Amino acid sequence: MKFGVVQFPGTWSDHDCYHVLSEVLKQETEYIWHHATDISHLDCIIVPGGFSYGDYLRPGAIAQFSPVMNSIKKFSDSGGLVLGICNGFQILCESGLLPGALLKNESLQFRCQWVNLKVENTNNPFTKLCEQNQVLKIPISHGDGRYYAEPRILNELKNNNQILFKYSSEKGLHEKSYNPNGSIEFIAGISNKEGNVVGMMPHPERCCESILGSTDGTKIFNSIISNKKSI
Repeated sequence: MKFGVVQFPGTWSDHDCYHVLSEVLKQETEYIWHHATDISHLDCIIVPGGFSYGDYLRPGAIAQFSPVMNSIKKFSDSGGLVLGICNGFQILCESGLLPGALLKNESLQFRCQWVNLKVENTNNPFTKLCEQNQVLKIPISHGDGRYYAEPRILNELKNNNQILFKYSSEKGLHEKSYNPNGSIEFIAGISNKEGNVVGMMPHPERCCESILGSTDGTKIFNSIISNKKSI
């Protein structure tokens, strides 16, 4: 499996993603500078977290105009897999690759903590090795992670099974006290209608080694890797 990890000015989770993919999971991985125009040789693109362009205007608002985003749009249109993590999720929404928007946390505070994610849909390249309703322990680190979509879009997400992850308790219960940013309907991760583009606010790359407190992030990355034979 050939992975590409995008680098914008201000990106800071790129090295974490590269380490997990190349050193922990032993996959062929390379960095992609934001001026890249040809990424067709890759199987999966990771748009990692950080503060691209300093999050000026709003997170992802400037990054959406980088040349690499046109390349990513063509890549996804051809069926390539794309995963946006945290700021990467924000960038995918700003660029129109995913519906909805990420707003300021309801508390107006930056949240850096472990959360529980309930897997809502396993019929997807990014969750196929998870179990339905499985609860994953994965950390968040963001100030603008409150997912919002207008009612029409929210209904489409539900009807098309595009909601992949929701914040929950350890038992998988969706209660307000377990919603760290106030996201509508506890949404933590979604896909596009085709299922090959996914965005999530939590950081799976930060929980792929037991020394970090959880290896649940490997379930997502190994799900991606398991698609190699069918690509």
